[in-house]
Amino acid sequence: MDSERLKYQFRNFSIGSLLNLFLLLVAASCLFPLFWTFSTSLKTQSQVFSDMSLIPKAFHWENYYLAWTEGSFGVYFLNSVLYTICTVIGIVLVSSLAAYAFSRLKFPGRNLFFFMFLAAMMIPLPGSFVPLYIVMKKLHLLNTPQGYVLCMINVGLSLSIFLLKTFFDKMPTDLEDAARIDGCSKLGIWWNVALPLARPALAVIVIFNSLTVWNEYILALIIFDDTRFMPLQVGLSTFHGEFVTQYPLLMAGIIITVIPILLIYILLQKHIVKGLTAGAVVG
Repeated sequence: MDSERLKYQFRNFSIGSLLNLFLLLVAASCLFPLFWTFSTSLKTQSQVFSDMSLIPKAFHWENYYLAWTEGSFGVYFLNSVLYTICTVIGIVLVSSLAAYAFSRLKFPGRNLFFFMFLAAMMIPLPGSFVPLYIVMKKLHLLNTPQGYVLCMINVGLSLSIFLLKTFFDKMPTDLEDAARIDGCSKLGIWWNVALPLARPALAVIVIFNSLTVWNEYILALIIFDDTRFMPLQVGLSTFHGEFVTQYPLLMAGIIITVIPILLIYILLQKHIVKGLTAGAVVG
């Protein structure tokens, strides 16, 4: 019995060790590009081509200052922060209201409208550029921050409504009945009961849509003509010239763009898994 138990424990230890080794290799492969980008951001232009080591001989922190000041990169950064905050707030408000209505209210065409939102998830963003441009032009919202934010809210609604409706469908009705007895209206139940319970799903929506808005490039070029309104990803292109690319400044700019999203993910990471399984368990 002891020998069999030892064999069983050894076999489990070997499988666990191999699995941990595999996960470490995957993590290293994911972190290596980020580490290489950070290393390059601390080199000079000549060292990028001559020094292949991951740890530079001298750390040129001034690259971050130059990346922030040259080419109005600071303006692009603040634009992206503003667009991301406004878009995420808009998506959370609209999608949570719509999802709660689809889940709890009875009205004609409810299933049809919900399936229309689901069908919109199958349309890639470039496929909607032409209608979005026409609508924005007719509404005189081209080359305006408001038009860009409205377009980005439209992009994130379908998936957000789907996630939240799935969560609200599994939400206990007893809590709503208790809130209704206490005098809450439908909006009061949505605000005081549904939204607090949906925090895991909301965390997923916040991180996914923040990534989408923060990394958007092509739509900004379509909506904006004025460089003052351009987001961060367009600002990175200022370091990429026709003949010369300023690699240290470009890599420093990339690191600057990564930091805010990384902080958001760290703050919300405990809700990510719960939110992705929100349809199965209500926390």
